[in-house]
Amino acid sequence: MSKAFTKETDADNDDDVDAGPSPIPGGKNYVTPEGFKRIEDELQTLSRVERPKIVEIVSWAAGNGDRSENGDYIYGKKRLREIDRRIRYLTKRHESAEVVDPTQQKNRAQVFFGATVTYAGADDVEHTIKIVGVDEADLDAGKVSWISPIARALLKAKVGDTVKLHVPAGVQEIDVLEIGYG
Repeated sequence: MSKAFTKETDADNDDDVDAGPSPIPGGKNYVTPEGFKRIEDELQTLSRVERPKIVEIVSWAAGNGDRSENGDYIYGKKRLREIDRRIRYLTKRHESAEVVDPTQQKNRAQVFFGATVTYAGADDVEHTIKIVGVDEADLDAGKVSWISPIARALLKAKVGDTVKLHVPAGVQEIDVLEIGYG
């Protein structure tokens, strides 16, 4: 059947756009073992559970005849494109991942990828963050990407160091109070 007779438009076919955080051009895709496992788990769930369910629904809906007004078919095809896009994205991230285990860090006196850092700003309020990969960042859980401004400011700092953090309002000094790996 010609594409002219279906209700799918070229705008619906945005498969070249990947969902999720964009990778660093030419950079490394560092990830903790937990983050790598999460990528694998999501990839398996989408490939082995979600996608087969949607394919079954779309096949059933296609067998019902007129597809132009068949909601199960239209929304099933849309969901299938979303799943396929996410699978492609996760596959690329999985293949480019460089797993870094923070528990294996030998120099525990400095801040590196995977470190849990407690610091205080000018207001003397303590904050604790963990430096993780781009795909794992979750500010609500205290996990910041290693390419974020706060992580870049803290990298290679030691306990007792005062580092300068460039924020929109200017430069803020923060004191490193504690560093942990684990």
